[in-house]
Amino acid sequence: MPLVRDHIEPYPPTIPFTKQGVEVPGTKKPGQTGHYRNGIWGLLTRDTPNALTTITEIYECGMRAGKDAEFLGRRPLISKDPVKYAPYYEWQTWGQVDHRRRCVGSALCLLFKKGKLGGGEIETVGIWAMNRPEWQIVDLAIATYGKVDVTIYDTLGKDAVEYIINHSHVTSVFTSIDHIPTLLKLQSKIPMLKAIVSMDDFTEETRGILTQWGWSVGIHVMDMKEFEAIGEAHLIEPIPATPDQLVSICYTSGTTSHPKGAMLTHGMLALSVQANLYGLNLPDEGSTMSYLPLAHIYERITELATISTGAKIGYFSGDPLRLIEDCQILKPSLFPSVPRVLNRVYQAAMLAGDVPGLKGTLFRKAIQAKMDKLHATGDNTHLFWDKLVFRKIQAVLGGKLVMVTSGSAPIHAEVLDFLKIALSCDVLEGYGMTENCGTCTKCWPFDPSASGTVGPPQSVNEIKLVDVPGMNYTSEDKPRPRGELCARGDNIMRTYYKDEKNTQEAVDEEGWLHTGDVGEIDEFGRIRIIDRVKNIMKLAQGEYVAVEKIENTYSSSAAVAQLFVHGDSLQSYLLGVVIPDPVHLSAIASRISGDKVTPEDVKSLAEACKNPAIVKEFMSILSKEAKKGGLKGFETLKRIHLSLDPFSVEDGTLTPTFKIKRKDAYKKFKDELDALYSLGEPGAGSKL
Repeated sequence: MPLVRDHIEPYPPTIPFTKQGVEVPGTKKPGQTGHYRNGIWGLLTRDTPNALTTITEIYECGMRAGKDAEFLGRRPLISKDPVKYAPYYEWQTWGQVDHRRRCVGSALCLLFKKGKLGGGEIETVGIWAMNRPEWQIVDLAIATYGKVDVTIYDTLGKDAVEYIINHSHVTSVFTSIDHIPTLLKLQSKIPMLKAIVSMDDFTEETRGILTQWGWSVGIHVMDMKEFEAIGEAHLIEPIPATPDQLVSICYTSGTTSHPKGAMLTHGMLALSVQANLYGLNLPDEGSTMSYLPLAHIYERITELATISTGAKIGYFSGDPLRLIEDCQILKPSLFPSVPRVLNRVYQAAMLAGDVPGLKGTLFRKAIQAKMDKLHATGDNTHLFWDKLVFRKIQAVLGGKLVMVTSGSAPIHAEVLDFLKIALSCDVLEGYGMTENCGTCTKCWPFDPSASGTVGPPQSVNEIKLVDVPGMNYTSEDKPRPRGELCARGDNIMRTYYKDEKNTQEAVDEEGWLHTGDVGEIDEFGRIRIIDRVKNIMKLAQGEYVAVEKIENTYSSSAAVAQLFVHGDSLQSYLLGVVIPDPVHLSAIASRISGDKVTPEDVKSLAEACKNPAIVKEFMSILSKEAKKGGLKGFETLKRIHLSLDPFSVEDGTLTPTFKIKRKDAYKKFKDELDALYSLGEPGAGSKL
């Protein structure tokens, strides 16, 4: 089926790369830059002709693809022991999804009206599950029937789930069957919860056990079939929404305190979608791979943009180890991603191709030829080398990609450029956060020097930089102005739910969102993120260091899977905990020991982490990254601890968006870090 392109705006035939972000005349003030807007589309607002302003409009636009067109799909599970999925996607059509959306929405309206649900100041509905078609169906029902979603990361622990349910007064939760026991055990701490709806169908045995357990604690437990049947018997039409109507309380993952609930309206989300449709180039019969958490704003905006075009969304099978297999079956057009995934694609391709002999020679020659063309013209295609060398790399992700996006964390320019030439599609880095609906800046395609920047402002907001005197960043810096990145527009959150203190710190009286990130604006109006205002610490000699910036610099190395920087105000230098990439660690261990060590040989890799020669090798690798990233002497790591025990959501050292929880990370490796400091200052007669 042809895509619905009503709201897609293509780039002009001649793209003005030298004017990607344009300063608005007369807006510069002391202590800050002028306001910068998108160089092609200016500033998008709810008054812009043909702009999307509600999620209802987004859905209705996509519905024009036709009720028989494929919409939401996943691979059927054909065996539980061993786990095995069908080698194809099973699809629900737009017509089928529309009926289910109406059934779910009608049931919610009925139960809230009868007082079976609700009781808080806002009619909230929780979603706690991994990405799947039912997640999207429920969310669309919530949005088009006047309710407010509260999305919970699938990997969150019970304490965070308890806090979010209580804070937002959630009385019903749609969830996967594995989370139901956790919710029932929490009943005494979340007494407002009245209903749990399983996205997985119950067997007769499961139904009996869970419903009886639920009734014993005052909670009605049912599956989607039962819930949809309630709505089907009492169908009502979708309720028209308005741009200012609240539709989501989206909780950010706190690294030091409780999550903050950003209050997002239909207009904020819809206009962010509209901004992301500018320049979108999906083919007819296009599809998007869904595997990044839907509770994260990045994935939600991506899927809403897909929905507005009438394209398909294929959900991964739930196991990250099967993601490549899922891609090869789905053959997606759009692959939203993050550095930790794209770095693995890069590393695997380099290890497979950069080998001795003719194969390696051709691989390196192909890279050089395409890199030269990319940097000269912005064109990342090559008829000969794509067919001979890069076709196999492209096939890994299905072979039909037209766009890959990267967000949530910085990605090394070297990796980005390689992916552009290897995948021969648009590979664009962007920048956003929950508070601006994941939409702030994004690189343009065909820009030969975009890598290393996050692009110009997107059309829905304007940006400026504000001086950070304590860190010596000012709007008068030469050759480029620097300062805290601030954004303003119709996509910007106005308030956190029940949190005035954090609201005042985040959004000022003029509506500017203070992101906490330090940026610089280049001569083309593109933003480069260079530091963080927060997570600043002072070393014993009085120097201030931004640990996140340092972590991002070192993490650019393909040899590093994870890295944590630790400092102490009583010490004059920094330490690090490095979780090495197994492939690189095994290669280094094999070379140094003289014995073959494989990435799967966990015992040998653990021994390698204790080998001083291997630790020294990793210090050398990190030193090169520090030099490449321009770190000052006091910002560099002086000692490191190597470990195979990663930071994870499960052990409480990472947030669901994989940000390090610093106190918990230090606690995990306290003994090792304290032991490194006990060796004395490096270079003062101490041991390495």
